[in-house]
Amino acid sequence: MAATRSDFLVLENGEKATLPFAPEEYTARLEKLRAVMDKRDVPVVLLTSMHNIAYYSGFLYCAFGRPYGCIVTEDQCVTVSANIDAGQPWRRSIGDNLVYTDWKHDSYWRAVRSVLGTPVRLGIEADHLTLTAERACREILNIETLVDIAPDTMRLRMIKSSAEIALIKEGARIADIGGQTIKDEIRIGAREIDVAMTGRDAMEFAIADTFPDAEYRDTWVWFQSGLNTDGAHNPVTGRRLESGDLLSLNAFPMINGYYTALERSLYLGEPDAPTLQIWEANVAAHELGLSLIKPGMTCSGICAEINQFLEDKGLLQFRSFGYGHSFGILSHYYGRETGLELREDVKTTLEPGMVVSMEPMLLIPEGLPGAGGYREHDILVIDTDGTTNITRFPYGPDYNIIAA
Repeated sequence: MAATRSDFLVLENGEKATLPFAPEEYTARLEKLRAVMDKRDVPVVLLTSMHNIAYYSGFLYCAFGRPYGCIVTEDQCVTVSANIDAGQPWRRSIGDNLVYTDWKHDSYWRAVRSVLGTPVRLGIEADHLTLTAERACREILNIETLVDIAPDTMRLRMIKSSAEIALIKEGARIADIGGQTIKDEIRIGAREIDVAMTGRDAMEFAIADTFPDAEYRDTWVWFQSGLNTDGAHNPVTGRRLESGDLLSLNAFPMINGYYTALERSLYLGEPDAPTLQIWEANVAAHELGLSLIKPGMTCSGICAEINQFLEDKGLLQFRSFGYGHSFGILSHYYGRETGLELREDVKTTLEPGMVVSMEPMLLIPEGLPGAGGYREHDILVIDTDGTTNITRFPYGPDYNIIAA
């Protein structure tokens, strides 16, 4: 007789692991979420994004095509994970865990339903839930009303706790280590990929030494040269460095789901006059932006002042993207606190506890004098009486011109 295969099960394998933050941190986060739930008359929430599940439970999932969840009720926090992960999600989450199996279609939704019960209203992340998943919520879970709580959770994440800020500061320190390692490897004939790997390895070693109880994944470097500097997120290639190359160093340590960054323009050889002029203008825009980040300033107001500066320089048409963004639990795979980006359409007022970058970029197209992408990037913690710049790696031509 064939064994019965369950749709879902509890698999508490081993002992609970040391999480990125103390239990009190997760308790405080859940209390704030439950206050929102109470205010909006939402008895239960189903979180599905990597960033929110990690933020409220400590568990950072690897989807690989499978759905994951974190169900928050008045007195429960339950992660729902795929059987392929076995006991790791339970070990790495603050609360309970339910494992769903692959034996039948929609086992995930049956596992979720077993925890949810039959609420009339369900909080969801509308910016993450797919149309297929929304249909499952209505048809399998039989939920009458779906309430988008994603903007609420984003606003809660925008104010960092002291424990988060301590972690982010360590990330900035480790990014500086990666940056210096990258700079030391720059030479004519070196490939972008080889330079990038040295920086990544240096950061991985530093993370492992500093956070011995963490899981290690996703730390990376984008090191771009020449034409490849035109996009801030251009991947590394096998291009070999040449004298006269504009370079872009981008070091990104990932610690327990928290991304930090260091970005700098460099030059291999002696820059010509147009290159120096544009680089120095971008540095000046960067310094202006640093001076503007303080409590009470608005994101759009900061953007307007830097725009005016660049317009006066005749360079505004070469601005590439917004001037900065929030830091916290995010990466190139997930998360983005769009309510705290330094753009024209964001009216948010800066408050103590927020952490933002200043990162102006100018892109001069090929064929024009000084062609290439120029960017500098610092991370600032907003305090009650000002800001603290936690990036230490020097910027500008005085430090980042490298002899050919």
